[in-house]
Amino acid sequence: MNDLGYKGFRQDELEYQYNPRVSVPEFPELSKLRSAQSRKVRESAKSCLDVPYGKSPREKLDIYAANESGGPVFVYLHGGYWRGGSKEDNCNFAPTFTARGATVVLIEYDLCPQVTVSDIVGETRSAIAWIYRNIAHYGGDPGKIHLAGASAGGHLTAMALANDWERQDLPRDIIKGALVMSGVYDLDMVMRISVQEEVRLTPDLVRDNNPFLHPPLARCPILVAVGGAEPKGWQQMSEDYFNYCKARGLSVQYLVVPGANHYTVPEQFLDASSSLTQAALKQMML
Repeated sequence: MNDLGYKGFRQDELEYQYNPRVSVPEFPELSKLRSAQSRKVRESAKSCLDVPYGKSPREKLDIYAANESGGPVFVYLHGGYWRGGSKEDNCNFAPTFTARGATVVLIEYDLCPQVTVSDIVGETRSAIAWIYRNIAHYGGDPGKIHLAGASAGGHLTAMALANDWERQDLPRDIIKGALVMSGVYDLDMVMRISVQEEVRLTPDLVRDNNPFLHPPLARCPILVAVGGAEPKGWQQMSEDYFNYCKARGLSVQYLVVPGANHYTVPEQFLDASSSLTQAALKQMML
């Protein structure tokens, strides 16, 4: 690797800047707490769990019913740098939205290195297509699909926005709004840190799955959020994606969540009055 590093950072600084498990040492405790909270939600909330959308054992959805049918659908893509995480451990926020009229859907997907990032992008797009075609049976309105994703889930959301849905015989405007939180937008960077050992990107995979090379085709409102306590490199990557979308005439907003690190940005959804939750509810007109 080049000692000159990347984006003005030396090579020995990149792990801190772009690997949240390094910059947030309390990650294990935060992850354990979120898992416990999510387990309670899975055990108590009205839901349909492990609904298959594909052939792989991990190609499944968890659907949490809204308090009233016919409302918007809030689709969430978890993080984990494409090599970790699960829908089971990331559903703690669902009651915030179901109580206000949104059906919440968490998408599960296969993980690297068993599959490639291209495979995961394809799986999540297939899941969104399944949701559009089937969510009415679960009380959601297929004409009101909103996406949200954190970290790798932010990347997958960005790649869903870049998809040509008409090639799948679906409406071009299938996505009505999107919220990307601390997304992994620059895949060139990933090849320079230890995550690459499991993700195993190649130049072709980077080219095919880099949001900076595949702008959103969807003309829906987009909110780009990042934590105020995240490293400078990660904040800059989010700001760069915001500017990239803005330069293309998209309806895009930028939100810095004060005091939040990479793992606590999504935790804002536990508070209905937080700026992030309020922005998501506003997008869905709730």
